Amino acid sequence: MIILTKLNGKDIMLNEAHIENVVESPDTVVNMVNGNSYIVQESLNEIMGKIVGFNRACHARIRENPREG
Repeated sequence: MIILTKLNGKDIMLNEAHIENVVESPDTVVNMVNGNSYIVQESLNEIMGKIVGFNRACHARIRENPREG
């Protein structure tokens, strides 16, 4: 899960595996596989960085504790 910021300043937590696409035009819109869309403050590159960071952390935990993964 990643945390993004809606335009009103409130945080929203999204399951990164359910993101279908992210579009900047000029607002950043996150489209989910279930059809929901969210306009967020973060840029496409920031969202990509959050997803990569989340996935790296997950893989590191699995390497550290393979029986728990």
